[in-house]
Amino acid sequence: MTDLLKLATTHERLSAQYGPRVWRGRRDPLDELVMTILSQNTSDRNSGRAFLALKQRYPTYQMVLEAPTSELYIVIKPAGLGNIKAPRIQQTLQAIVERHGSLDLDFLDAMDINEARAWLISLDGIGPKTAACVLMFALGKPALPVDTHVHRVSLRVGLIAPQTNAEKAHYLLEAALVPEKVYAFHLNLIQHGRLICQARKPNAIVCACRYLRLCTGPGRAGLTAEGATAVVF
Repeated sequence: MTDLLKLATTHERLSAQYGPRVWRGRRDPLDELVMTILSQNTSDRNSGRAFLALKQRYPTYQMVLEAPTSELYIVIKPAGLGNIKAPRIQQTLQAIVERHGSLDLDFLDAMDINEARAWLISLDGIGPKTAACVLMFALGKPALPVDTHVHRVSLRVGLIAPQTNAEKAHYLLEAALVPEKVYAFHLNLIQHGRLICQARKPNAIVCACRYLRLCTGPGRAGLTAEGATAVVF
């Protein structure tokens, strides 16, 4: 079985296990950007609480930008790392105003995926994962965020070569998937990583990938930059 076939098989097995995934529809991309910053190194519950508190305290992002950083830190405290996230949010908002002229990211919708990604990554502190979250969840573009779960499962199953870091995995995996499968693939790998393929105690007995003998150990080749350009389904 080639690695591209392994990718297709993994997607099919996890889709059968976790069911269909339907994009929830367009969201405000600036909301998504701020939510993703808040979500770093914390749980969805805590980042959700922090985002709700931010929106309640500051009805507009102009108010967030103009708020004392020390006050914003207190508002988003449930997300943790407020001393880092509060100034990062304000610096990001300021950069958007300086480059675009207003506090919105709706213009990204008219760009192709690579142009939109490049614009977001050009913002200080915004990496490929955050950019992909904005593009996929808010705008429905086939960008693949690679979080810790997606990265761990991809390594264990052999979808990417050993030692491939998360940043490189974004481009390898995204290029190997047809656009229509990216959203479901992302959500399924996250769920599998949380429930079955956990970091410390993976439950191999009930793992669909293990059942198919997809987890072949550290000697697997994984996707290469050349192989990742193929469409597999």
